[in-house]
Amino acid sequence: MKKFFGLLARFVPPYKKHIILNVVFNVLEAFLTLFSFALIIPILEMLFGLNNATYEYMAWGSGSIKEVVVNDFYYYVQCIIKTYGPSMALAGIAATLVVMTFLKVMTAYMAAFFMVGIRTGVTRDLRNQIYNKLVTLPIGFFSSERKGDVMARISGDVTEVETSIMASLDMMFKNPIMIVVCLTMMIVTSWQLTAFVLVLLPVAGYVMGSTGKRLKRKSLEAQNQWGVLLSNIEETIGGLRIIKAFNAEDKVKQRFGRENEEYRNINNRMNWRQALAHPMSEFLGTAAIAIVLWFGGTLILGGTSTITAPSFIYYMIIFYSIINPAKDLSKASYAVQRGMASMERIDRILLAENNIKDPEKPHALSEMKQGISYKNVKFRYADTWVIDDVSIDIPCGKTVALVGQSGSGKTTIADLLPRFYDINEGSITIDGVDLRDYRVADLRSLMGNVNQEAILFNDTFYNNITFGVDNATREQVEEAARIANAYDFIMASEQGFETNIGDRGCKLSGGQRQRISIARAILKNPPILILDEATSALDTESEHLVQEALDKLMKGRTTLVIAHRLSTIKNADLICVMQDGRVVERGSHDDLMTHDGPYKKLVEMQSF
Repeated sequence: MKKFFGLLARFVPPYKKHIILNVVFNVLEAFLTLFSFALIIPILEMLFGLNNATYEYMAWGSGSIKEVVVNDFYYYVQCIIKTYGPSMALAGIAATLVVMTFLKVMTAYMAAFFMVGIRTGVTRDLRNQIYNKLVTLPIGFFSSERKGDVMARISGDVTEVETSIMASLDMMFKNPIMIVVCLTMMIVTSWQLTAFVLVLLPVAGYVMGSTGKRLKRKSLEAQNQWGVLLSNIEETIGGLRIIKAFNAEDKVKQRFGRENEEYRNINNRMNWRQALAHPMSEFLGTAAIAIVLWFGGTLILGGTSTITAPSFIYYMIIFYSIINPAKDLSKASYAVQRGMASMERIDRILLAENNIKDPEKPHALSEMKQGISYKNVKFRYADTWVIDDVSIDIPCGKTVALVGQSGSGKTTIADLLPRFYDINEGSITIDGVDLRDYRVADLRSLMGNVNQEAILFNDTFYNNITFGVDNATREQVEEAARIANAYDFIMASEQGFETNIGDRGCKLSGGQRQRISIARAILKNPPILILDEATSALDTESEHLVQEALDKLMKGRTTLVIAHRLSTIKNADLICVMQDGRVVERGSHDDLMTHDGPYKKLVEMQSF
């Protein structure tokens, strides 16, 4: 339970007012429950002749508070019986019981009312924290995580926390209050019987607690398997074209079926264990009541008890009032164990370290005057160097192209510039200052990206072009679309710039998607441009339109170009040929063609 209270300390403080009101109404409910049942004792004693004593009114201060309250209560009950008869006295007590019960259920409702705000607020805050953390985590974090599993944590795991932990909060606050209040009254009524009861309760608590710990392990397995299932679904939807092309429908069905069956088996074991909670608590509670009934009854029958038979009945009613909250508390503890398993998975995101950090004293960066310089840069994802001692200078306003075989490190070189990853050795500088000495937001604000796969959002043309650019005017957006050769097909759509382009731009062709991506970069108007295979996936006509838009975009900017189609970069100021993480050749197109090196071979292969 230490982790549970640690969780509350993290997320509940903003809702202190709700908690205080919930506790107040729970305390009122507990007292109303006790004192409504307390009305039974004098009725039983006087109506059935068990108490023939005559009571006189006692003023405040003439005895202890307990003595005065009990005496005067009996006095007024005795007066009612003498004046109106036993039947009317019973009716009056019954009416009082109804009123007190009404007040009790209203206080219970108000306690639950204020708990709802805590429950929904905490889960909202939790989702916001996960999403905000996902956005700020470095790209490297997601290379070791399945997208489906991450989605499972922000959806299924948060829902599990809500239904398990948050739904149990009311029971976790309410039941201990009821138990403490009832236990106090039991001690007041008979401390000897209560001492005997306190021997029984820890035994029952140990049995139920050991079952709850095993439930947490099973719940963690279930949530991990749910992440596997979501990953499978996400991969299937993304690869549906290949699945159908290779007639692999049966294969993926069988794989999903196996994983789904495993999830079912884990859930079965977990739910069987949870289903055992209520019967076990019911049995242990009944056994405890039976033992106390036997022990207390034996004392009364033997004449050695310090309480009367009516008081013993009241004692048993209080004890039974403890059993139900104890059972609810045990069920809540099982639910909390399930929720804590989900919280462990969520914390893998929330507590993940972001190694891409701003410096304590950042240098100002609003423009670039000199250029970019890679000096003896080394970088690795694991144990193998992906970039090995690379040095490249990109003067301000010039275009540098990276070419080479797949896996040679071209894209990694580009990803190091906006600090998607941090280098292991060497330095990358802008105007002579290391990138790590600038604020990340300032650094990335100078850069525009156009990638091989145009990353668009399920939104309108207008919102995709203005993505990340604040306060853009309509005229600026239209001008950016014209420069990117996108204006005509946008205006030919149903609603022009307000037309929704579908999931990842699925309503557009590859060339159209790329031109929208270019228009977005044009609107941002960055001094540094990173083009990563921007035309390699296009047909000849689309490539021509996109290349024309790129030429307009690159004019006057410092550009780092990655290209497989060498015809698109022959006018670059510097071409660097990469192989196995190293720059093996560099120069202009004409210079490199005069040597019988890797670049010339690449050009000849493409020409062929």
